[in-house]
Amino acid sequence: MGNKKYVAYVGTYTYGTSKGIQVYDVDVENGKLIERSEVNVSNASHTAVSKNGKYLYSIEDEGVAVFKRDENGDLVRINSVGIDGMRGCFLATDVDGRYLYVAGYHDGKVTVVHTHKDGSLGRIMDGVFHKGLGSVAERNFRPHVNCVRPTPDNKYLCAVDNGIDQVKIYRINKRRHKLELVDILRCPRESGPRIIRFSADGKYAYILFELSNEIKVYSYDGSGNNPEFELLQSVSTLSKQHDKDAIHNAASGLALAPDGKHLFCTTAGENTVSMYEIDAETGLLEKKFTLPISGDYPKDIVIFPDNQHIAVANHASNTITTFKVDYEKNIIVMNDKPHKIETPNSIHMWPVPQDFDAVEPLADAEDEQE
Repeated sequence: MGNKKYVAYVGTYTYGTSKGIQVYDVDVENGKLIERSEVNVSNASHTAVSKNGKYLYSIEDEGVAVFKRDENGDLVRINSVGIDGMRGCFLATDVDGRYLYVAGYHDGKVTVVHTHKDGSLGRIMDGVFHKGLGSVAERNFRPHVNCVRPTPDNKYLCAVDNGIDQVKIYRINKRRHKLELVDILRCPRESGPRIIRFSADGKYAYILFELSNEIKVYSYDGSGNNPEFELLQSVSTLSKQHDKDAIHNAASGLALAPDGKHLFCTTAGENTVSMYEIDAETGLLEKKFTLPISGDYPKDIVIFPDNQHIAVANHASNTITTFKVDYEKNIIVMNDKPHKIETPNSIHMWPVPQDFDAVEPLADAEDEQE
């Protein structure tokens, strides 16, 4: 970690007094956030950073916006593009920096946007609407793409559909700039898959389920002609797994620690954070604790670069709470007063651009000539 400088970005809804993205300096050693500035973005529900660290992408009402990050992590808007659909909810970049992927919760759409070498966003390369029905009796009865994430080998894109209880797996055709459906992970009815993350070595996938309040562990193998996912384990996110009020809980945030050895998740309703230790050989999880986070509706969580602290974005109580993690006692201790911030949706922490290993996206001419 050395003397790297880190900045945190918190995306918020803007129907009140919030402007969009709140920028914080990160005190890594003490696990604290220092408020710095705000950036105007309409309903910045999620953000992502480019692979070379020079640009920040954000959801906005009009589609997607991109900002240049200076040496301090401050943001200057470059441009915005529409996504030919309703406002998105989640962003991800691919491994080689060619595309920006957008998940559409409201319209069940996956959108692929071209990213130019100069940082600007280009045209839409592809857009796929999910089809199908979930449980008609419940709110999740139609497609709601809640998360998109490429596999670590950059061969496939995983689109987590919260509404129809599926994770659709698309092959990324880089010659035609299109998504090709190759497989579907069909999850239990009314389980509500929400987020997918991969282990540090890329061999395992962890999927958080909003309605069944659990994490499922899958092995992943992309070496063949088609992706292979095998279910290995299911673990609860709840403090009391069979509690009669469990129906009022909803697993919400999922984050992998920088050391790759621990997985954290938050659960709204009981308003807790759970920590799991990852077995390096098998990828399986062992729960170490489930504890309260002193906030309401913990929508997202981030682990500090030192692996010793966490910050939780509490959407309903309009706060960010920070804690020190004691791995020996398996507890967390609040280490700063709650930060007031209106309707936080996502929180991310990245080093400033000068501390990134620069990886340039492919040349524009090469992208466009296909």
